[in-house]
Amino acid sequence: MNHKHLIGIGLSSLLIASISCSKDDDKPTIGAPPSEQDAQFTYAPSSSNPNIIDFTASNQSLAASWDFGNGSTGQGGQATAVYPFAGTYTVTLTVQNSGGSRSSSQDIVIQQDDPSLVSSPLYDMLTGGPAGVGYKVWAVDSAAAAHIGVGPNPIQSAGYWPEWWASGPMEKPGGGMYDDRYVFHLQGFQYDMITNGDVYVNSDHAGIAPMTDTIRMTVINDFKANFPDQLNETWTLTEGSTDTTITFSGQSFAGYWAGAQTYRVITLDTNELFMCYVDGINSNLMWYIRLRPEGYVSNPGPGPSLYSLPLDFESVEPELTTFGGTGTAYIANPDMSGINTSSKVLEITHGNESWAGFFVNLDAKLDFSANNFIRLNIWAPDTGTFRLKLEDQADPNSFIEKDISVTTANSWVDVEWDMTGTPSDFDRLVLFPGWGLTTPEVFYLDNVRQE
Repeated sequence: MNHKHLIGIGLSSLLIASISCSKDDDKPTIGAPPSEQDAQFTYAPSSSNPNIIDFTASNQSLAASWDFGNGSTGQGGQATAVYPFAGTYTVTLTVQNSGGSRSSSQDIVIQQDDPSLVSSPLYDMLTGGPAGVGYKVWAVDSAAAAHIGVGPNPIQSAGYWPEWWASGPMEKPGGGMYDDRYVFHLQGFQYDMITNGDVYVNSDHAGIAPMTDTIRMTVINDFKANFPDQLNETWTLTEGSTDTTITFSGQSFAGYWAGAQTYRVITLDTNELFMCYVDGINSNLMWYIRLRPEGYVSNPGPGPSLYSLPLDFESVEPELTTFGGTGTAYIANPDMSGINTSSKVLEITHGNESWAGFFVNLDAKLDFSANNFIRLNIWAPDTGTFRLKLEDQADPNSFIEKDISVTTANSWVDVEWDMTGTPSDFDRLVLFPGWGLTTPEVFYLDNVRQE
């Protein structure tokens, strides 16, 4: 027998075994999952308010996520939740590591209401606030133009506005929408959607859950679905750095069904909630819905809040409609020098939206057959673009826009838009000083006129 051969075989086997052991030893492991004790937590009322609860996870080294049982969530080993209303809330902590996750839950009891914790202008306008009856009922503003509509997503030069199509007043009778009511409760953020049996449905969503029982309406050639009241749902208001959203739970929504339950708030005041939302099937579409409180009668047509050019703000302070976070005030002229020595001017604080501005409704259509220019005085903090838009109050889809450049800053200048050839279709003047800005720059404006 060849002993050298046997020795070679033995060494080879030993080497293979050694390599195999080495590979097994180097194989990574995922580790043990969190234990039951790791998922435990403690809680205590904060020193400032018994309705504000501080939570602490037992194992601070693990990734932790919280469901506070009140519609809000949190992250981290320590977290705080706010409970404005009395009740029992189930709080769940989930911890995880590379080996897995584990959860535990506890009920906490809040003894009494503290509505001051949700006392903010947005909550007050939406629900009536702590001083009200505890809820507010809203409906589609069917008497107003553009109570529903659609535009592009992402938005284009018109900003958050249904530039592709906007409804006229009472344009969709029998659509299952005008008799619907939307009830925002302050207590528990409850939401009741009262449908009276049916809802108005986008054609692309007809027949798709939850709108499976859908019929075509021959009167307006659209769709509606049999849909019961959605009661005891919730609404969640989320205030972000750039926008505010409202999300509805369950199968509830507001207005026209296009597959969405989260809405961006464009404007919210005592008598109007104007929102937009992305179509659930076609993300290139942005839908719009305008609500008003039940019992409130809007007046989109001619009325007392109509004005005529020129506007010099000396004896008449026109009622302005602002958007995009714009603020306005009539003040003493801060720079009575140069071309404008008027005693009173309009101060404009630019909002946080690039399309921020304001409009004024006029008492007659502007006629450019003889006087072809819109002119005004502007004091701007910096050079930039100033946009003018003319609209038809009865049909906001009918409009014209023109830009000019303001080339002088920190001084009164006279600017003009040449409207030669513009049809006599427009009775709303919309102005965007600082077009494209997203900072609260202050402008002054005066002597708006047609010449």
